[in-house]
Amino acid sequence: MFVVIAGGGRTGMQLASLLLSEGYKVRLIEERSDLLLHLHQELPTEVIYEGFAMEPSVLEDAGIRQAHIMAACTADDATNLALCYMARTRFNVPRTIARITNPRNEWLFNETFHVDVALNQANVFAGLIREEMSLGDMMTLLKLRRGRYSLVEEKIEPGARAIGVAVKDLGLPEDCIIAAIIRDGDVTLPRGDTKFQEWDEVLAITSPEAAHQLDELLSAQTHPERDEEKP
Repeated sequence: MFVVIAGGGRTGMQLASLLLSEGYKVRLIEERSDLLLHLHQELPTEVIYEGFAMEPSVLEDAGIRQAHIMAACTADDATNLALCYMARTRFNVPRTIARITNPRNEWLFNETFHVDVALNQANVFAGLIREEMSLGDMMTLLKLRRGRYSLVEEKIEPGARAIGVAVKDLGLPEDCIIAAIIRDGDVTLPRGDTKFQEWDEVLAITSPEAAHQLDELLSAQTHPERDEEKP
């Protein structure tokens, strides 16, 4: 997989580092001299291309005609939109991903500008905070199908409603599947008559709605306690 990244700020640099660690071919385009100095300290030299990403010649030098994905990660929404549009219409890049800096501009990031995936950082961050607040000790391990489903993990607390209940009797909706139970260090593939015990670690594939129902069954439903303020 070959990914061209436009924008060498923190987002672009971190994305490049992660993709390189996973074996992707990556080219990152940046024109600001102060960022280029830092990029050369963090990334292999052959990954970095100096220039203005909106210049077609710069994109071509970076290999845009062979790229599978264009990731527009600059801090300017107009630039990210234009990059996605140009990547698809001029260079026939199969997939485009754009960063949204100003949430008010989110409505622009659609098929009109050939944006396949738009990432609104404010919404993503707020959503993660809300999820952590509402799901207690449930941990999201992996997002599937653009975030519609997730692989989650939760340890069954003493007093949870699921203790002693068989998987088939939990009454979970169809969009929640118990994938595995880790008990005393051993992984068990659950059957319908498998019963839950205290401190079982449960792995499940679930939608956001079903995750709340699962959390209600696996947790003791206690709120975090806070110390009384001292006078």
